[in-house]
Amino acid sequence: MKRSAELYACVYVREFPAQALLRLRPELKERACVVMKGEAPFEEVCSLNTKARLLGIQHGMSRADVDGFTQAKVLSRSLKTELTVKEMLLACAGTYSPRIEDCSGETYFLCAIDIAGTEYLFGPTEVLTRRLLRHVHSLGLSARVRVSNNFHTAACLAKASSGRSIDVIRPGSESLSLSPLSLDVLALTDEQAEIFALWGIYTLGMLAGLPEKELIPRIGQDGRRLQQLARGELPHLFQPIEPPFRLEERQELDFLLDTMDSMMFGIAVMLDQLILRAKAHLVALAAVTIFLELSGGETYTRRVRPARPGNDKQFWVRLLHLDLQTHPPQAAVVAVMLQAEPGDASKIQFGLFSPPLPEAARLDVTLAQLKVLLGEENVGQAILQDSHAIDNFRLEPFRVPSGRTMSVAPQKRAAVRQLRSAEITSVLLDHYRPEKFFFRGRCFSVEHAYGPWVAQGEWWNEMLWNIEQWDVIGHTADAVLCCCITHNLLNDQWRITAIYD
Repeated sequence: MKRSAELYACVYVREFPAQALLRLRPELKERACVVMKGEAPFEEVCSLNTKARLLGIQHGMSRADVDGFTQAKVLSRSLKTELTVKEMLLACAGTYSPRIEDCSGETYFLCAIDIAGTEYLFGPTEVLTRRLLRHVHSLGLSARVRVSNNFHTAACLAKASSGRSIDVIRPGSESLSLSPLSLDVLALTDEQAEIFALWGIYTLGMLAGLPEKELIPRIGQDGRRLQQLARGELPHLFQPIEPPFRLEERQELDFLLDTMDSMMFGIAVMLDQLILRAKAHLVALAAVTIFLELSGGETYTRRVRPARPGNDKQFWVRLLHLDLQTHPPQAAVVAVMLQAEPGDASKIQFGLFSPPLPEAARLDVTLAQLKVLLGEENVGQAILQDSHAIDNFRLEPFRVPSGRTMSVAPQKRAAVRQLRSAEITSVLLDHYRPEKFFFRGRCFSVEHAYGPWVAQGEWWNEMLWNIEQWDVIGHTADAVLCCCITHNLLNDQWRITAIYD
């Protein structure tokens, strides 16, 4: 069998610490922003955006130097945020090929994707690269994509600061494409950079033109590797990783946040990204857990799980807002993190003659609003307990039945209205069975009587079996009444407790 030619696409995100912090903060897109690392007072610039670079700010500047630029916004580096964004980019790359290698550095993100043979899925290489770049841009990041048959050629061209966002190198033109690049893309040691500077070698084309026999004795075998890199001829052993798929977003705040509206604005932006990534994997958000890091060092956690998975942003914003209204944090917020669980995005097909159900999203929002008004412990569906005690039930969360569990033919059930409180009545008996009873000034003759059933008590204590229940159908000359009558054996009192419709 003929082995397919190698083909690699390298995705490069420069100034990664700054882009990771600014992607969820659109209000800072038009400002000069600088990211500092280290402990005060030894902080230094590790990343910055283009507007800060145009002001004259450079990498390695101290905090005192940066403070001289009053229009620059200073941010602290967040390794947690960078890790989250890095996993998100690797998962994005994983949608185009299962073979991915992470080649990231201290302040940049770089991953190589083995796209050999993917033209049967995504079309020509140019189509795949444009689609990949749009995918990265949709995550709020700026990137460059380079494609080549040589792994190191694609990586070096991606690191170059000039050129278009997308470039596909044709086979055989690797050396020509690399020749104008600076030696900085090779990550030289200080000693090697000094030697090449003394020789007047500044580009990869100059390095590729040096005679190999004279180069190796002066630099060693590493010189041969560098020259192969400059010519686009160095082979590479691909080391694939398995990118994790986690629906997670994190945002650290520059100031304490104690207002719900401001926090929900940031949460809405984070939900946009979660939904976008969920759709890329053909899943929906089944549950969202919000972690709020409070000013006292504690972490406040809330989890929202609706009846059905969904990707409606306004629906999730509404649910999270109502849940935080019901259970507000007790301190100011310094960081927000969202974690989502993926679920099935397919629709449930009900039977043609099945009774219609309310829309699941509207039902969830309505229940959340009721919890805000009545309290969470007072909203749910009533489940009868295995007991004879009157009004003995518990509340469980509402669940929308699936199409497989629904019965096609609706069951006929009688509705009952409980009387609060029960009305005292008089009952005439015939051989210990109700014959007539009075209700609201009218006398009803009993047509049918069912019972008695013990309605209250404990089976292990006979003295507590003190209430008997009768279901009776009574009538007058112009009315029929179906009701529930109870008899208290301790005080010989009759009450009408419920009326059947």
